[in-house]
Amino acid sequence: MSATNIRQVIKRASQGDAAAITTLYEAHVDAIYRYIFYRVPTGADAEDLTAEVFLKMVEGLPGYTFTGAPFETWLYRIAAARIADFYRRANRQPQSELTEFLTDGLPLPEEHIQQNQEIDILRQALQQFSEEEQTILILRFVERKSHKEVADILGKTANAVKAAQHRTLVQLAALLGSEEKVRHYLRGDDDA
Repeated sequence: MSATNIRQVIKRASQGDAAAITTLYEAHVDAIYRYIFYRVPTGADAEDLTAEVFLKMVEGLPGYTFTGAPFETWLYRIAAARIADFYRRANRQPQSELTEFLTDGLPLPEEHIQQNQEIDILRQALQQFSEEEQTILILRFVERKSHKEVADILGKTANAVKAAQHRTLVQLAALLGSEEKVRHYLRGDDDA
């Protein structure tokens, strides 16, 4: 969606146009869900918080003003606030999620368990970092955003994001006991 189109959609959505709100939701829901998913204990928590983000979006649209930053920057900030509230509300301990269904096409139970264990290990490791460091890693490696896009979202320079990413990846590799594997990520493409 072009910058002009997004402005028109936001304007219509802020006036209560349901189709425009749906357009904004559909354009951003997957990215916001993935951002939240790696920062909370379960998929159900991520779904609940994602719903809260878009409820806050609808409530806040009438007061939204264009600052030059991408619209998604505002949504990521809402998501970060919802995540912080989530942990403040209940001072939750990590929980594991049980899925209620297994259908054809899904991984075998052993693969599913292993994948969940890997996600739990990653979530626990990410909890060792600041909110900003978590955001950088998730936006760079889950959302595949460039250093510049992450810098715009965080209000930092691309060089500051690169330095923080490098520092955090080295620490993450040490936490996960995989210092050899981190070299691959550190060599990554040099997008500005």
